[in-house]
Amino acid sequence: MMFKSGCIALLLTTSLMSIEKADAQSLYMPADIKKAYANGTRSADGNPGKNYWQNKATYNIQLAVNPPERTIRGVEEIVYTNNSPDTLRELVLKLFLNIHKPGAPRESKAYENDLTAGVQLDDLKINGVSYELSNDKTFTNYFIEPGAPILPGKSVKLNIGWHFDIASSMGREGMADKSSYFLAYFYPRIAVYDDYNGWDDHDFTDGHEFYSDFNDYTVTINAPRNFVVWGTGTLQRPETLLQPEFTARYKKSFTSDTVIHIATADEMKARRVTSQEAVNSWTFKASDIPDMAFAISDHYAWDAWSVEVDEKSKRRTSVQSAYKPESADFHKMALDAGLSIRWFSKEWPGIAFPYEKMTVFNGDDGMEFPMMANDGSFDEQNFARNVAAHEIAHMYMPFYMGINETRFGFMDEGWATALELLSGYDYMTKTYAEEMFTENRVFKWIKDRSGDMDIPIITPGTSLTGKALKVNQYGKPALAYLALKDLMGDAAFKTSLHAYMDRWHGKHPTPWDFFHTFNNTYNKPLDWFWNNWFFSPNYMDIGIGSVSKNPHANMVRVRNIGGMAVPFDVNVTYMDGTKETIHCTPSVWERDTRNAIVLINYNKRAQSVTIGHPVFLDANTADNSYEAPKQPKK
Repeated sequence: MMFKSGCIALLLTTSLMSIEKADAQSLYMPADIKKAYANGTRSADGNPGKNYWQNKATYNIQLAVNPPERTIRGVEEIVYTNNSPDTLRELVLKLFLNIHKPGAPRESKAYENDLTAGVQLDDLKINGVSYELSNDKTFTNYFIEPGAPILPGKSVKLNIGWHFDIASSMGREGMADKSSYFLAYFYPRIAVYDDYNGWDDHDFTDGHEFYSDFNDYTVTINAPRNFVVWGTGTLQRPETLLQPEFTARYKKSFTSDTVIHIATADEMKARRVTSQEAVNSWTFKASDIPDMAFAISDHYAWDAWSVEVDEKSKRRTSVQSAYKPESADFHKMALDAGLSIRWFSKEWPGIAFPYEKMTVFNGDDGMEFPMMANDGSFDEQNFARNVAAHEIAHMYMPFYMGINETRFGFMDEGWATALELLSGYDYMTKTYAEEMFTENRVFKWIKDRSGDMDIPIITPGTSLTGKALKVNQYGKPALAYLALKDLMGDAAFKTSLHAYMDRWHGKHPTPWDFFHTFNNTYNKPLDWFWNNWFFSPNYMDIGIGSVSKNPHANMVRVRNIGGMAVPFDVNVTYMDGTKETIHCTPSVWERDTRNAIVLINYNKRAQSVTIGHPVFLDANTADNSYEAPKQPKK
């Protein structure tokens, strides 16, 4: 029997090579996750368990902002409901902006002009009773004991007054200039209390990201006349905030198929866009959302239009941008952002964009918030769109999905990074999209062979810093998801992805909920793949072991030095000048992660063979090519 060209698992080729099948492995699961399964809050088929619960709060916030004054003052009422089976004897408040305090523990350098007094709590009442406060803490967690324990099914009301000075430069939040602010993490909030970890009491150190419950918000930003406020949620009564001409443009943009200039830079400069009351109260409402963020400026241009995100319901999403007129790339930002939203809704992940609007603010970062992005400006338009697409992809992961970014950042950053590439194919050439992706997401991992680079993805982010954290959150998991897509095929991959998102949106999935859902909905077990990509210290390095021909087959033996189950292409040039490319999916490594056989045309002789992949880059390419020995002249 002579085999046709193709990639085959070594279990099927024992007549060719004596290699035994590797034993299947079950997935490692830490004790806290095991506890959740034992308690019935999560189930082995990937669904939320019959006892699943999560807590929730309602926030009513009033904020006073008066640029160029840096001090921002707020009051809020929080009603927090304990849906857990546990009696809560303490509450944990998150005061993220304490990261700006001198002496606060942080993972990156703090510049002198960004240091502030942090969050200053002015007063706190718990169920109407005053609570004694201290503002001398340099950490971002504030532990308080309510007057009485919060029993299962009961609520507690907190009334808080606070103030802080906004950072003088722009990071995730701060000042874009003296009259343009981006407000994020600006309010004291109650930490997540969940079914596997209890209180999320990991201090924010300016490296890891965030974890929030799904709450209901009413937020009012009190700002001076001539300042426009953009933010998460539905803007209430815009006609009382904008002059009639601009109100009309704003409302028209919600159904417009083309970009509308709601307010140009010249119109903002002319001071005729907003109501001329001394202070305008911009109120935004949102339900079942993990956070709120806002931006304010008196001179940014404002564009908007809308895109259809659901063919059945005809639901549309408003797409807006607010930008400095000198930022050339932002003149197309509303258009580019809308095209990305449409693509995400129709292609990958192929689920209607979950929010009513999306605003991209021209700050100086690349950071996501529900319905908001704070993005810098770039010289290259495709790169600017790529950054925006990454932040927009985050509206699905972590916000729609409620992911714990602090512990499991690869569950959202990895997806957003993979979607960068997939959406980039839509507006760039394939080659350019792959070059941009590999330069920014792959080289740093694969060309650095230090031990930090091989720490398994599943390692909790709370145990990592620096380059290991970044690699394990972005490029490496993005490649894992792309490899899984290649393995399963688009149809099966989308079916499992949609099952995971349907089961867990609005909840708090862990990696094991993701793994179990795919195992449950795919027709083959995938634990070998999860172990290979997420639980093992593997890296990407394959090589040609040999090219040979015997009475049964003409074959290329491929060695997997790095151990990672990568897809790859085998490019063969035959002696007669014909060529053939054979694509091997990661399934070729299922039975033996170190060796694979690729069968080539039996009736021809190979002159040269190369192996590799434009995205799954090889750590060592020296062994990725073969040339047939020259035949002696007769």
